[in-house]
Amino acid sequence: MKPTTPHRKRNKKALFKRNLLAYALMTPPLLLFLFFVWVPLIKNFFLSFATDYSFSKWVGLANYNSIFKDDVFLTALKNTFVYILWSLLFGYLVPVLIGFLLSECIHAKGFFRVCIYLPCMISGIAVVFLFKNIYGDESYSILNVIAQSWGGDTRLWASDPDLIIPLIVLAMTWRGAGGTALIYLSSFQQIDSSIYEAARIDGASPFQRFFRLTIPEMRSTLLMMLILQVISVFQVFYEPLVIGNWGGPVNNASMTLMLLSYQEAFVNFKFGRAAAVSVVLSIIILFFTAIYFALVHYFKKKEAAE
Repeated sequence: MKPTTPHRKRNKKALFKRNLLAYALMTPPLLLFLFFVWVPLIKNFFLSFATDYSFSKWVGLANYNSIFKDDVFLTALKNTFVYILWSLLFGYLVPVLIGFLLSECIHAKGFFRVCIYLPCMISGIAVVFLFKNIYGDESYSILNVIAQSWGGDTRLWASDPDLIIPLIVLAMTWRGAGGTALIYLSSFQQIDSSIYEAARIDGASPFQRFFRLTIPEMRSTLLMMLILQVISVFQVFYEPLVIGNWGGPVNNASMTLMLLSYQEAFVNFKFGRAAAVSVVLSIIILFFTAIYFALVHYFKKKEAAE
C-alpha cells in the first residue's frame, strides 16, 4: 500500500474546504429528514412489537398474528390489489394515450398541455370532495342530475360496493393523469422523428404508429412507470376515507392498508396493530421499490452496452 504523501494530504484538505459550504447547506435538510422520517420509521418498527406508544408492554409478534387473522386486514389487502387492477386499466393506460395524442398534436400544443396538467395543481383532498359531490347518493349529485335530465332514475353511486373502487380510481386518474402524460410526452419526443416520418409516408395510421413504433421504443419507461403506479396505489388513503366513507360503503368495500392503519391508531387506539399494518405495507412497497431500481439498473446497463 502506498503511503499518503503530503501533496495528497494537501489536496484532500483543499477539497474539503472547497466543499465545506455544500456540507453546511446539506446538513440542516439531512437532520430534518432524519428527525421526521427515519426516527418515526424506527419507532414505528419497534412499536409493532408493543401494545401502546409508551412501549409499556412488549408482545412480540402478537400484533402481526392478530392482523393476519383479522378479516378487515385481509379485505384491505385484497382491495389493494383490486385498486391496482383498476388503476392499470385507467390510471396507467390513459396517460400513455394522452401523451401520445399530445405528441401527435400539431396546433395549440402548449394550450393542451396546460389544460391537461391543471388538475395536478389542485389539492388532492379538494379533488376528493369534488368527486364526492359528483358520485353522491343525493338526488342533486352531478351524476344523478345528469341521469334525471336524460329521463333515468337516481342511483346510489358511492353506496354500491361493486362500483366504489372503480369510481375512486377514476377520481385519482383525473387528478394524476396529466402529470404522468407529460412524462410520457417527453419520452415520445426522444424517439427519432425520422422513424415516424417514414411510417407516415408508408401510410401508417396514428394507432399503428403507436403500437408498432412507440410501444417498443418506450418499453423501459413503460415498465418503470408501471412499478411506480403500483407503489402509488398502495398508498391510497383519503380517497376511500372521503368518497368511500371510511372504507365503506359496506363490508369495508373500499378499505386500504393505509386507511386501516390510520383507523387502528386514531379510531380504535390500538397503536401496536396500526404499526404492524404499516410495517407490512412498508415491506410490500420496499419489494416493489427494489424491482423498480433493478429495472432502472438493467436498462441503464443495456443502454451503455448498446
